[in-house]
Amino acid sequence: MTDFIYLASRSPRRQELLRQIGVNFRLLEPLDLQAAEELEAPLPGESPSVYVRRVVRAKLEAAVASLPARGLEPAPVLAADTTVAIGGSILGKPADAAQARAMLRRLSGRRHRVLTAVALARGSRRELAVSVSRVSFARLSEAQIDAYVASGEPFDKAGAYGIQGAAGAFARRIEGSYSGIMGLPLYETARLLRGLPGVFSPAGAQRCR
Repeated sequence: MTDFIYLASRSPRRQELLRQIGVNFRLLEPLDLQAAEELEAPLPGESPSVYVRRVVRAKLEAAVASLPARGLEPAPVLAADTTVAIGGSILGKPADAAQARAMLRRLSGRRHRVLTAVALARGSRRELAVSVSRVSFARLSEAQIDAYVASGEPFDKAGAYGIQGAAGAFARRIEGSYSGIMGLPLYETARLLRGLPGVFSPAGAQRCR
């Protein structure tokens, strides 16, 4: 039995959140970045809830299947995926500044959902949990949107914003999991990991630094 998990994510926010609750992990970045990005393309008519579950399962299985090819020892694998939704519309990561501005205009003055799915593989067993939070944005001026896009922060983030950064000032109200909005719901993640001896230790928070 190993005393660590693999984190199948490139997100520095997810890494920091795992460190925050004392999880001993090793980073497992995608072997093929293009294939990983293609996994995140929504299917026609796919709802946000179905989408986030499908994508996290696909990420998890791709990561598990890559272990032998990398010559890595077996260990539990954790994957996560976050999407932003307005109604039935999925707002993924903006491809460029124009797309980021368009997304922020849609979020301006409205309430949206942030869905984060987290999945764990241990041997043949698979477990999945989903956190759904609601965020109400203040009405944003074009100057605010332009300045935020110019900062570069919206890129590589679902919905073109990161709640832990400057966009925290846009959030008039939050209902749900702040860590889930960041990209890894800690309550759900901790529940998945508690059955792994030596991996999850709240008393040892920050020990992975």
